[in-house]
Amino acid sequence: MAGLQPDFTRRFHVSLHGTDGYVRIKVNIKGERDLEEPEMQGKSFLIVAASIGAGHVKAAEAVADELKIKYPEAAIRIVDFTMWRVSWATAFMKAAYLAILHFVPNLYEFLYKFTGGRAGGISVQSLISVITQYDIAALIKKYRPDAIICTHPFPAGATSWLKKKHPDDFLFATVITDYSVHQMWIYPNVDRYFVAREAMKTDLIAAGLTPQHICVTGIPVTGSFHRAEDRPGILRELGLNDTQPVVLIMGGGLGLGGVDFALMQLEKMTMPLQILVVAGRNAELKARVEAIAARSQHKVEAWGYSTRVRELMAAATLLISKPGALTISEALAAELPMLLHEPIPGPETENAVYAARRGTAIWLKSDEKLGEAIADVLTHPERLGEMRENARQVKRPFAAREIVACLADALEIFEKRH
Repeated sequence: MAGLQPDFTRRFHVSLHGTDGYVRIKVNIKGERDLEEPEMQGKSFLIVAASIGAGHVKAAEAVADELKIKYPEAAIRIVDFTMWRVSWATAFMKAAYLAILHFVPNLYEFLYKFTGGRAGGISVQSLISVITQYDIAALIKKYRPDAIICTHPFPAGATSWLKKKHPDDFLFATVITDYSVHQMWIYPNVDRYFVAREAMKTDLIAAGLTPQHICVTGIPVTGSFHRAEDRPGILRELGLNDTQPVVLIMGGGLGLGGVDFALMQLEKMTMPLQILVVAGRNAELKARVEAIAARSQHKVEAWGYSTRVRELMAAATLLISKPGALTISEALAAELPMLLHEPIPGPETENAVYAARRGTAIWLKSDEKLGEAIADVLTHPERLGEMRENARQVKRPFAAREIVACLADALEIFEKRH
């Protein structure tokens, strides 16, 4: 197995029937996937994500992987809707979002609650959709997709606007990458919605959407989560042992989530620990972790953005993280107990509530008891076992495959009608 250092690119080689070439799929660190492929006849899929955190892009990648298996000759493109050259408006909104989270997080919580109401949400949705519809129109003109799949509400709104004007031009699907439904996700003219759990389907039906257009699949995670991993081999690769707990700390793609505070609490523990920290694309955080590692009583290893999360989760005894939906979905697939804290106000709080209610995580509403909670769970292996079993019952590692199966059926019906 290759060393578990962060990979910023990855390539897949898929043989094409009837050709002597290969499809090469490259994922770059900006979260956009480009296809370099021979000219061929086949379906075209456009997946529109947003790199506001890593989750929306990772979900898009998982769906793209399964689409390539189902349609090996298809053109599959992932576009980051928050890139300036794609949509200046959403790029500006991303910059504003990050600034608000950093300087006035309470303002973000207010905006989340305001747009969660029907009146406030619809007014903001309409404004964003009108402004960004031309950006989606440009992508449609460029790629001529048979189907558009959105993993973020901003491009979903603009696509809904265009779908109303041109209902026969493409199939439109939305993957909700949270464990709850917010008004900003709800749009008319969507041919298929894919949601994480039954309660979300109920909420969408209550909002007036057609039940037959809503598929409960789970949140898509990459194919590496389909299988069990060789934990002893991974521990050896990382230079770890199986006699001491392995604590994995993740701050999401942006390196948020109280990582410094968690490390400070772990440093107070006398129990020998092995600590793995994924700092995302936060270079300053990674540097701080490396400085802490140099003087820590525990073994501490730091990663930046890594495509080896599956292996790291296989090595871990416990995950400490902010409750991002993709992180929770991956941890469930890996049957890894979670301790969740420092949520981004709004959807991540609701994600934490869901995981805690299912018995797969401990959610700390206040960081004051973080150290106490860590010590308690690590000294009670029977509780860790219960959390792993609960995760085994609710995990959906094949969500992306289910999404593509439902999408294929919907596309067949759509093409027969049009």
